[in-house]
Amino acid sequence: MTAEVNSVEQDRQLLVTARSQGTGATLMAFVKLSGPGWLQSAITLGGGSLAGALFLGILGGTSLLWLQLVAIAMGVVMLSAISYVTLSTGEKPFRSINSHINPVLGWGWIIATMLANVIWCMPQFSLSFAALQNNLTPQGSIGDGDSSKLAVSVVLLLAATVAVFLNTQQGTAAKIFDWILKALVGMVVICFVGVVLLLTFKGVLDWGQIFSGFIPKFSQWNQPSGKIAELIQSMPDNIASYWRGQIIASQREVMIGAAATAVGINMTFLMPYSLLKRGWDKDFRGLSRFDLSTGMAIPYILVTSCVVIAAAFQFHAKADADFLSADPAEMSASAQFKAAKGILLKRVQLDDSSLTEETAIAAIADLPESERLVALSLVKRDAFELSKAIAPLLGDGAARTAFGMGIFGMGFSTIIILMLING
Repeated sequence: MTAEVNSVEQDRQLLVTARSQGTGATLMAFVKLSGPGWLQSAITLGGGSLAGALFLGILGGTSLLWLQLVAIAMGVVMLSAISYVTLSTGEKPFRSINSHINPVLGWGWIIATMLANVIWCMPQFSLSFAALQNNLTPQGSIGDGDSSKLAVSVVLLLAATVAVFLNTQQGTAAKIFDWILKALVGMVVICFVGVVLLLTFKGVLDWGQIFSGFIPKFSQWNQPSGKIAELIQSMPDNIASYWRGQIIASQREVMIGAAATAVGINMTFLMPYSLLKRGWDKDFRGLSRFDLSTGMAIPYILVTSCVVIAAAFQFHAKADADFLSADPAEMSASAQFKAAKGILLKRVQLDDSSLTEETAIAAIADLPESERLVALSLVKRDAFELSKAIAPLLGDGAARTAFGMGIFGMGFSTIIILMLING
């Protein structure tokens, strides 16, 4: 009997013994043997989830917190079903699909997974580089040229290759891989939860409103959310109709995007094969469900919720004084105006399409604050803008480090898992 089989039998015996000792012992055994769910967590906590959570907070405040909770719950149900079938039959999914359904579907699944991995992997290198350059190293120590980007990317690639190699081994090497993944996911969770805890200690968060945001409100598919809805209601009917259409279109887009990035097609490939590689079978079905719930769902909910909360606090229906100024010169000097300029130009050109740029800027300055705030909510931001904006409250060092480590952990852990799948 090989060492691998011995290890599986030891794990099986641990579960049998734990079940005979009660729920507490069983949960402790599940925690000790968990692993595949953390792989799923590492892949779902990537740049897409970060961007989606940021824009949810900007558009809807904390009223859209329920969306990612529902999305990951559906993902857990789907992956649990895949795991149940895989562990019950012991058959590789690709072979099962080809044999019992159609080879076209099986090959389409494999090809789509590989293409998705390549497409999703490239932005993670950019995200990791930006975290190192902007937040985790002294300003100017990493240049912005192609040579710097290439050098950092090569180092990340080599480090990820070593991590993937560890996963191909048995025994201690495989355990080290699990520890690396759990540490990266844990770092992401700690960093973003830490930001929200610091905001809580400052007394600036309304937790009653935050908790109410976890209650599903499916009507938000057809109407604006949070304070943006209140701003639109205060406008004349024709103007309100225009902005309502703009907000609903963006809100639907970000809702679909946030739900789509919770569980991707490559995760449907990773889960069953990671279970089979560990030698698990039907005796491990309960463990696999526990692993998905704790290793994937809980970190995802914590991280994305904290990003939504931080983004809502800093950006939702808020703007700097210069942007809201009635003086065209003062307003046009605002960085927020530069970001929202295109959106606002379209708005004033509805009233007069012959406006020159100079007269259009004057017309924008005449718009009420409510319209400018709604327009600004349509501007997409990134986590680095959030860390800079929140720095005066938390301290520059704390904000930069927390966001930098969290973003780097997101990007690098996703690189490792995408490389592992395409292996």
